[in-house]
Amino acid sequence: MNEREGQIRSIVITFFPMFIATLSLIASIYNGYLNNKFVDIVQRNLGRAEYMRTCKEIIDAYFQVKFRAGLANESAERDRTGTAAGGASPAQIEAANAVNKFAALGTYLANLRDDSTRERYTELSMTLEKIVNEVKRLPPAEFNKLFEPADKLFSDMNDDCVKSAKQVPM
Repeated sequence: MNEREGQIRSIVITFFPMFIATLSLIASIYNGYLNNKFVDIVQRNLGRAEYMRTCKEIIDAYFQVKFRAGLANESAERDRTGTAAGGASPAQIEAANAVNKFAALGTYLANLRDDSTRERYTELSMTLEKIVNEVKRLPPAEFNKLFEPADKLFSDMNDDCVKSAKQVPM
């Protein structure tokens, strides 16, 4: 039994460290896998958060364009009824600036999407620019009618933001 015991001891001394090394290697591989999953989750969440923040900003920018275009329309109406001032009014300049901010944010969002979405965002930016340019010649009663095509395009853009936010897993 002494010889057999020595043989078992020799086998255990030889294979037990290999078994421990194999378990350590498997644990290390699994740890690397978990780290990669964690990095993927963090990257997706950062991308999603950035996209949602930009969606929030572009929604605010759209309503700023509407508000400032309304002010420009009122200012132009006062100028038509009173003394006409030459050049663009401060309200017209602010409305144009709001359109530029909207277009910049829209371009950023569009770059994260497909070509058809990019075209729609560009169309919305150009529509808003036309509206701001026409607003000073338009009677206030027709102001809301001027925004109907832009409101439709904006609604589609807002739906894109919601859909994109829901598609990306957390």
